[in-house]
Amino acid sequence: MKWLGKTPLHTLLILTEKPRDWAPWQVAPLPLVMAAGAGLAWAARTRDGAWGWAVGLGLVVFVLADWGLLALLPRRGLSFGEVQPPLLGLSLLRGLIALVAALPAGRWPLATLSALFFVQAAIWALMAYGTLVEPFRVQVTGLELPSAKLANPGSPFRLVQLSDLHVERLSPRERALPSLVDELQPDLLLLTGDFLSTSYQDDPRALADLRTLLAQFHAPAGIYAVWGTVEVDLPDFLRPTLVDLGIRVLEDEAVEVEVGGHHLWVMGLRCTRDLAVAGATLRALLAQAPADAFTLLLFHTPDLMPQAAALGVDLYLAGHTHGGQWRVPGFGAILTSSHYWKRYEGGHYREGTTHLYVSRGLGMEGFGAPRARFFCPPEVVSVTLSGTGGGE
Repeated sequence: MKWLGKTPLHTLLILTEKPRDWAPWQVAPLPLVMAAGAGLAWAARTRDGAWGWAVGLGLVVFVLADWGLLALLPRRGLSFGEVQPPLLGLSLLRGLIALVAALPAGRWPLATLSALFFVQAAIWALMAYGTLVEPFRVQVTGLELPSAKLANPGSPFRLVQLSDLHVERLSPRERALPSLVDELQPDLLLLTGDFLSTSYQDDPRALADLRTLLAQFHAPAGIYAVWGTVEVDLPDFLRPTLVDLGIRVLEDEAVEVEVGGHHLWVMGLRCTRDLAVAGATLRALLAQAPADAFTLLLFHTPDLMPQAAALGVDLYLAGHTHGGQWRVPGFGAILTSSHYWKRYEGGHYREGTTHLYVSRGLGMEGFGAPRARFFCPPEVVSVTLSGTGGGE
């Protein structure tokens, strides 16, 4: 069945996209029903219809404000998801909160209504921040790694990782990215998958905009890439563009790369959920490497970390989790799409001699999910490698 995905989360995301083709008259009933239901619940609990009217009309106003915010995003070229799916989700959330708030309203109607108004306004403010501000606050995360496997202690060099671009159309984030990367002066540029949004994965305009973006990146030692999630990256659709731009896509293969007198063994694997197969491929690629080579693994998800650490990979760069994209202060990521959930949700990890960096990525999930980030700004990763001239 077409509405079934390859994972429960993928199925859920597919279902969120279903309302995108609904006409306005098909979308309107749910917010109106939720507003009417909440209003009736308040009227019953307070035994005063005026409170019910206030809650019902207030919900309609907030839903209209949500619609205005979501409709503004594509008009301003900020993001390009459909309005209907997130609007319905927000309407359902607002209605449920209003229904729950009716429980104490019988005893404290004014205090409860004030609290309800504050919560509903906070939802709108959080959505405004998460869609208008945070997706464009691109941060650069720097990491310095010395290694005895690298020559020339006085000649450090820089790798820059870009992950999860999820291009739909060019937005201010993509337009600002080339100059930001240029300022970092990368010696080697690495792309760890998910180039287009799932909602635009075979869209010619999205591909053309991706090409425009990628054509502005340059690095003396080259640009290397791996494919992202199988539901997102379509190799046959993307490969001609990347190859034409001189980007080397590593598909279960390894290359020796010279960077400023240093030699790296760069391995790239196709993204797969069969970690046993991916681990066997990694083992075979490592067997081809010179004994003293500094090994760099590119794999879209962080799920190979236990095997990579056991095999002694020096540096492993991944993405996929988006750092959670929606994070809760004090807890972090709620969803990561990783086999290990929060174990490698984002950032720098070390197991044995293996360093892993999981990028928060730059773009956002497609389908009907709101194009929003909460407490998880987009990220460019800059890794400075240097020789130690001896043991670590």
